[in-house]
Amino acid sequence: MALEWEQVVVDSADPAALARWWADVLGWVVVNDEDGEYEIRPAPDRMPGLLFLAVPEKKTVKNRLHLDFRPTDHEAEVQRFLSAGARRVDVGQGDDATWVTLGDPEGNEFCILRSRGVPSDQATASD
Repeated sequence: MALEWEQVVVDSADPAALARWWADVLGWVVVNDEDGEYEIRPAPDRMPGLLFLAVPEKKTVKNRLHLDFRPTDHEAEVQRFLSAGARRVDVGQGDDATWVTLGDPEGNEFCILRSRGVPSDQATASD
């Protein structure tokens, strides 16, 4: 069996706005913006992408699936996302977590992991 991972689907109250936000913060491109579907990818011919679809209900609980990002500069990326409109989210990760949990403008959680090469005993959520 041959499979290709094409996209992650994100339920959204405003898929156009949320897709644009993610495209901006990730430096990705919009590859589809028709019929209420907004798909972004790292490049037009690269997958997987993120597909944003409208749903009538609001997000009410912690996501069961989320994205993790491993930056070169942890603190710079956390600050960049916060400046773009993300917010810190407490999902029970504790004060000694080596990652920072953030929420996008609609509250979908994602994590900024510690930078590669930083030993876990030297990384903190405030890095």
